[in-house]
Amino acid sequence: MAIKQPAARPANPRFSSGPCAKPPTHDLAKLADAPLGRSHRAAVGKAKLLAAIEETREILGVPADYKIGIVPASDTGAYEMAMWSLLGERPAQMVAWESFGAGWVTDVVKQLKIEATTHTADYGEIVDMTALNYDNDVCFTWNGTTSGVRMPNGDAIPADRKGLTLCDATSAAFAMDLPWDKLDVTTFSWQKVLGGEAAHGMLILSPRAVERLESYTPAWPLPKIFRLTKGGKLIEGIFKGETINTPSMLAVEDYLFATDWARSVGGLKGLIARADANTAAITQFVENNDWIEFLATDPATRSNTSVCLKFTDDRITDGPAFAKAIAKRLADENVALDVGAYRDAPAGLRIWCGGTIETADVEAMLPWLAYAFDAEINA
Repeated sequence: MAIKQPAARPANPRFSSGPCAKPPTHDLAKLADAPLGRSHRAAVGKAKLLAAIEETREILGVPADYKIGIVPASDTGAYEMAMWSLLGERPAQMVAWESFGAGWVTDVVKQLKIEATTHTADYGEIVDMTALNYDNDVCFTWNGTTSGVRMPNGDAIPADRKGLTLCDATSAAFAMDLPWDKLDVTTFSWQKVLGGEAAHGMLILSPRAVERLESYTPAWPLPKIFRLTKGGKLIEGIFKGETINTPSMLAVEDYLFATDWARSVGGLKGLIARADANTAAITQFVENNDWIEFLATDPATRSNTSVCLKFTDDRITDGPAFAKAIAKRLADENVALDVGAYRDAPAGLRIWCGGTIETADVEAMLPWLAYAFDAEINA
């Protein structure tokens, strides 16, 4: 018997994994305090940028002796800046279990061409982080946005490591408890967990990373947009709101709104709880339906933000076409937008469950997923 079309719809059908949904209370009118048409170097601009840095520090619990900077080109720019500025002093361990991690491997091996050992795992799996040589520099993603696989914790990273750890945390920051003592470089972007605007990246450096910057000069030339030091010393202004290039003050205001909203829901603990509740709703749905499963094979490594699912029904003969048809049907019904799997990932769905998503919207969307599955199977 065909499933009847559900009566209820999500209030917000936006489940994109980036840019992600705005906080539920978002309103453009609340950004009226943005200093538009003013220089970001004016006192008001510097104050806003410094506030964005300090709000980040307080909500995430970043140690006082770590540096936080706002840099160009989103998380990609922040991570590239870190790799090009810090790597090469010693060999590297390159870790990848999804698309973006694989991109960092390509940059180090084919562009920087430094001595590196590559560790990879298939989509749905994770690399054994205990098998790495931490006397080398280690580059990895905390949460695989395109695979739905995350680090369960930082226990594998030794406290007495000689190398630096460079962590791409773009879909983990503000949704997962990051162990700062295990991370020397951490990057993320505003448009992920807090639903901010794109184009701005955050670069967080430990004292060990700063020491490397001030004691090591890469063999390759660095473009201006990557330069973190001058005369062998850290450019402190970058970490006080004096950005390398011109930021969008409207985007800064939007980020400040998002951090203020984050405080209102309980800060980091509240954001994690919201993401966990959203993911729990999907977990219950998966347990109740034998035709769908998580892409992540180990529950301990399942992401609570970018939740990736695969269809397992034997009647499906063309997996990619079937998954695309499901995603299209959900979008056409305006109940779930942008939930198709990433282009390089296995066929399936990717549903964003970060803290800006309301659990009620996830719960309202899931019956539509069952309806869409049934309609496509019958078709």
